[in-house]
Amino acid sequence: MVKYVINTTAKKSKINKDIYGHFSEHLGRCIYEGLYVGEDSAIPNTNGMRNDVVKALKEIKIPVLRWPGGCFADEYHWMDGIGPKENRKRMINTHWGGVVEDNSFGTHEFMELCRQLECDAYINGNVGSGTVREMSEWVEYLTFEGVSPMAELRKENGHEESWDVEYFGVGNESWGCGGNMTPEYYGDQYRNYQTYVRDYKPGKRIKKIACGANVDDYEWTEGILKTCFRHSLPFQHGFMDGLSLHYYTHPEGWEIKGSATDFDEKVWYKTLNKTLYMETLINRHGAIMDKYDPEKNIAMIIDEWGTWFTCEPGTNPGFLYQQNTMRDALVAGINLNIFNKHSDRVRMANIAQMVNVLQAVILTEGEKMVLTPTYHVFNMYKHHQDATLLDSFIETKQIGLEEEYMVPNLNESVSIDEEGTVHITLSNLSLEESYTIDTTILDKKVTSLKGEILMNDMKAMNTFENPETVQVKEFTDMDITETGIQIRIPACSVVHIEVR
Repeated sequence: MVKYVINTTAKKSKINKDIYGHFSEHLGRCIYEGLYVGEDSAIPNTNGMRNDVVKALKEIKIPVLRWPGGCFADEYHWMDGIGPKENRKRMINTHWGGVVEDNSFGTHEFMELCRQLECDAYINGNVGSGTVREMSEWVEYLTFEGVSPMAELRKENGHEESWDVEYFGVGNESWGCGGNMTPEYYGDQYRNYQTYVRDYKPGKRIKKIACGANVDDYEWTEGILKTCFRHSLPFQHGFMDGLSLHYYTHPEGWEIKGSATDFDEKVWYKTLNKTLYMETLINRHGAIMDKYDPEKNIAMIIDEWGTWFTCEPGTNPGFLYQQNTMRDALVAGINLNIFNKHSDRVRMANIAQMVNVLQAVILTEGEKMVLTPTYHVFNMYKHHQDATLLDSFIETKQIGLEEEYMVPNLNESVSIDEEGTVHITLSNLSLEESYTIDTTILDKKVTSLKGEILMNDMKAMNTFENPETVQVKEFTDMDITETGIQIRIPACSVVHIEVR
């Protein structure tokens, strides 16, 4: 019997809805074919956006969407993507597949997508190959209501009113594809560029995000913060609202990566072990951030995360297209639980990527659409958005087949919403064992339970031929007890329980 304690009186940090954010880059078939098919497409669409994909994404309550990259952001010049589409510049996407980018999806199209999804916009500006003026004018074009050259240009291009931009990223992966900069050099660049990301709307402030580290590059985090806050107050409101962090799960390492669908039990546990490294990264980068920002005014923004496997055989290697199995579902559940648990510092995360790329929630092929196991996890976890994290503790034991890659058997997080409903999300990482969990819920009389579960074989996936192999089902293997509830969770599963 596993002991599990949830304290409803120990309310912790708010779980920002943006932890459940997504990422869309001009990469492979994410934007084109996945999200955008154009107004003249035979695939049902609204202003070029696929109706089926938009409907599915709205179901999981997408809170925020990052665009246009990624590495693409630092070679993207926004003026190439505005105005009549027949006049827009064509270019080669040198980062991803060497295909022609016709810029038919640009600023107006992205903001239209956000409108349809009813989500906030997170735009990544070009520091690597762009200029301060270019970035400043983009912000003006997007958000300025008054009389100015950029506002007039936006109106000429068919949008009289300005848009709201919630987040603006000042560069992307500036330590690598975004310019191969040193932390000190980027820190100075950030200080300069962010100055001209102006707030044009009274009472509406754009949250500015600095480019943070790749995985465990703690020198980058230290160097950025030391440089940015030199000759400044310890914290200036509006100077830096977030610092990013990128970490992908590669079970076989960066060079080999490994197959998305052909793996054994050893690789299963190895993958989950490497996913759990996310918590170490949050703790260690967070400790550096605490030195400069002890009040946690600056959010940790994990705007690229997820599995990165070898692309599917027969596809363009630059398109990063991969299938999605129950293993991806467990990776998603683990990461989202970790983000919830650290929501005092982690206040946005963006899975990479939304459609047809890496750990996508949706796959498309022509007019067909498939919801992946990862999609279903996001749908189960959506109840945590803007809820309050509760203190919780679960007994675990180490499981696995190799000493180096052992993992705790169970992973969880708990929140309480404004109506007082408790939401438990619980993952069983074991491939063989089910567990009976005796759950004590302090200071709450349980009157009703409602559950849902995602479970299947570790390699189970949804395909265009069999799109419903992995589905969320009702979960009833639980009972109300005198002190809380008893849960019997099967192997290789993710569970969401609603406690009233």
